Amino acid sequence: MDDRARLDERQLSKLRWRCRRGLLENDLFIERFFDRHGQALTVRQARGLEALMDLSDNDLLDLLLRRREPDGALATPEVVDVLALLRTPPRADAPSSP
Repeated sequence: MDDRARLDERQLSKLRWRCRRGLLENDLFIERFFDRHGQALTVRQARGLEALMDLSDNDLLDLLLRRREPDGALATPEVVDVLALLRTPPRADAPSSP
C-alpha cells in the first residue's frame, strides 16, 4: 500500500482504538491529534503512531512533553513526523472543551 494513501474509516477506527492509553495526559495529546489530523492520516503516519503506541505510558509522555527525543530504532522519519504533530500546541483561538 502507498505510504501516502489515506486511511479508510475502518483503519482509522482501529487505530483510534489502538491509541487508547492509561494516562489521561497521553489521551489528551492523542485526542487533540485525531481531532486535527484524523481524517487526513496516511499509512505512513499510522505506522509512526503505532510505533509510539508500543511505548509505555511514561516513555510516551516523556516524548510528548519533550523531556526526551526518540532514539535508536524509534527514531524513524515516520515517528519523528507524527511526534511533531502530536506536540503541536492547541491554538489560542480554539474553542475550549466544556
